[in-house]
Amino acid sequence: MPLTGRHVAVFALGGTIATTVDPLTSKLAPALSAEQLLQAVPGLNTLGVRLRVHDFRRLPSASLSIADIEELRAAIVGSGPVDGVVVVQGTDTMEETSFYLDLLYEGEAPIVFTGAMRNATMAGPDGPANLHAAVIAAAGPWLRGAGCVVVAGDEVHAARTVHKSHTTRPAAFTSPGSGPLGLMVEGQVRLHQQLPRRTVGPAEIGTEPVRVALHTVCLGDDGTQLDLLEGRYDGLVVAALGAGHVPEWQVPRLRRLAAQIPVVLASRIGDGPVLTNTYSYPGSERDLLAHGLIAGGSLSPYKARLLLHRLLATGCRDQARIAEAFSAY
Repeated sequence: MPLTGRHVAVFALGGTIATTVDPLTSKLAPALSAEQLLQAVPGLNTLGVRLRVHDFRRLPSASLSIADIEELRAAIVGSGPVDGVVVVQGTDTMEETSFYLDLLYEGEAPIVFTGAMRNATMAGPDGPANLHAAVIAAAGPWLRGAGCVVVAGDEVHAARTVHKSHTTRPAAFTSPGSGPLGLMVEGQVRLHQQLPRRTVGPAEIGTEPVRVALHTVCLGDDGTQLDLLEGRYDGLVVAALGAGHVPEWQVPRLRRLAAQIPVVLASRIGDGPVLTNTYSYPGSERDLLAHGLIAGGSLSPYKARLLLHRLLATGCRDQARIAEAFSAY
């Protein structure tokens, strides 16, 4: 499909893709500007796509905050009409930043996240190829209405399902349970499945600070960490064993917390939903839900934490409304 004349906004946030030797410190750091990143992409100027470039941040993605993503959403909305948006950042938090922005964003133009696993000083850096594919995906008509996606290694993943599943290899991103939405082939997106139904969170931006804890359950966990959360957090996500199970001695602590703050039950497995009506022993999913915990569905604990944060930040404290929001996923 010809892309000549299509408009794409590019927002650069830093990360490995922007990492090179900083001439001031002689150390590896996210030092490349958005313009420098684009200039390093072979064939990009032959696509005919008009690019609006924004140097938004220059940080490793581990140092990005929820406030940064809220400001990014405002910058995207305020930058004017485009056919698509590309967000370039580090891969460490991409599964979370793309999902959180997907909660905030109501537009039809797709927002395509991309980055790199190999920095520009290494043999075979993957950043230029990923950026080239991301611009094509954002400019074309294939992903309109998809919200936020991640494009890496010629695969297109929905923000709702994407997961960084390897620490170093270029093919680091997967979508457990569903697979990618499609592939980049010969300069276009070939979809393997329908675009996912999107559920956008409350439109307003919360002004009160919110703290949501994440507790991962493991073998022999005595639950002492849970005692440290009382009075300090506004919400909690429990990354439980298996399909939503904890040691039975943790139940009284979780019951007490659930009477004070919303407590969401997720699974630490990373693929598949928490159950709601199968097991009944102490510490099982039925036992925990009966004591006031909220089923997290198939969201990973990291994404469940972001959805809960979003709901709490916009003033939602009602257990039924929070449960309804999680049920939508």
